[in-house]
Amino acid sequence: MPAPLKHHILVVDDDESVREVFMLTLQQEGYEVIVASNGFDALLKLKDLVPEVIISDLNMPEMSGFEFLSVVRRRFPNISVIASSGAYGSKVVPSGVLADAFYAKGQDGAETLLSTVASLIETSAQQARSHRNASAPVWIPRNGKDSNGIPYIVITCTECLRSFPLNVTTEENPEVLETECLFCSNTVRYIIDFSLSVFSPTKVKITPVTRTDIGCSGPAKGPRNVSINDHSRRLLLRDN
Repeated sequence: MPAPLKHHILVVDDDESVREVFMLTLQQEGYEVIVASNGFDALLKLKDLVPEVIISDLNMPEMSGFEFLSVVRRRFPNISVIASSGAYGSKVVPSGVLADAFYAKGQDGAETLLSTVASLIETSAQQARSHRNASAPVWIPRNGKDSNGIPYIVITCTECLRSFPLNVTTEENPEVLETECLFCSNTVRYIIDFSLSVFSPTKVKITPVTRTDIGCSGPAKGPRNVSINDHSRRLLLRDN
């Protein structure tokens, strides 16, 4: 009989150690894993392969997870998404994060991650229908000030994926705003998150752990040449 098709998972995180932990944990369950270091890198990977599930960090340089997940929701509505971060204490998806589930680094173990991935794959058709019926704004951090001291943001168009600057005159509570893309005239809906920065905070530290420590039970599955005991790391909560 032909071997069953493997499900593909895209892991997006600017911390190499975090990517390694997720990759090895998922590979033990027989998943094919692709990794990317930020939102732009992930979009390039999506040109070659569309995975069933994306696991994305939120605070990343160049293109944050907030903005990346908004692009994914618009251009790839069939993909289910797990947002991951150590900056939120709740296991519920943070407000404004365009994801189907949330993984709290330092709190949730590998078993939680694996069960969430399996659940999203099982309900992928339902998730896709929900995505198509929802309208998702782009989340954008304030980037700083220009040479005249005026605050500005950089918006990436959700249609043509080209970026352009936009001045910000006031800092108000998050609300959905609209602007026309300078390149393709697409109307971009966005929210400015003034609590975020384009610079990623110091990432979680890691120390070696065993398969039991990260919450896996039972024998390891998947390729025999990958050992979760030898390579996995514990993710600590602190995002300095």
